[in-house]
Amino acid sequence: MKKTLLITSIILLTTVFAQAQTRTNPILNAVGPIIRFYPNPSTSIVNFDFQKAYEKGYTIQVYSFLGKKMYEKINADQRTSINLSDFNRGVYIYQLRNKAGKMVESGKFQVSK
Repeated sequence: MKKTLLITSIILLTTVFAQAQTRTNPILNAVGPIIRFYPNPSTSIVNFDFQKAYEKGYTIQVYSFLGKKMYEKINADQRTSINLSDFNRGVYIYQLRNKAGKMVESGKFQVSK
């Protein structure tokens, strides 16, 4: 009886662990990033390119690490370049929002001058 209970427990834990590994975050795109940004670290310009089927209506927002909005592009083009001349050296957060304003992707990049 103890062996059966032990084996059942191991199978149950293994199944739960496997499901946790395959579970995806519903906020983020499950098949990979929607947007690619480069170069990172950047000195003068950072580029954002849409990877998958491009739809109009996405908004790109860039925030300083302290939370100040530094840039916003509504209805972003398939390739968007941001001039970093007004950005200080440091880490910045980008957020990609869909037409409804829901955040679908975020990340960070570094500006080194």
